Amino acid sequence: MAKKTVATLKKADAKTFTKVIRMIKKESGGYSFVEQVVPSDEADKLIAGK
Repeated sequence: MAKKTVATLKKADAKTFTKVIRMIKKESGGYSFVEQVVPSDEADKLIAGK
């Protein structure tokens, strides 16, 4: 399961970035969360590719 939130910079010509939070299952049975800030056009690729 992944969740994304949109974060923008204050400049008019700046790229739009997305914060992606992924849940990863550990071998011990628990879960951990990995947060990444990526350009919006790459966020869908990251979520689909796991």
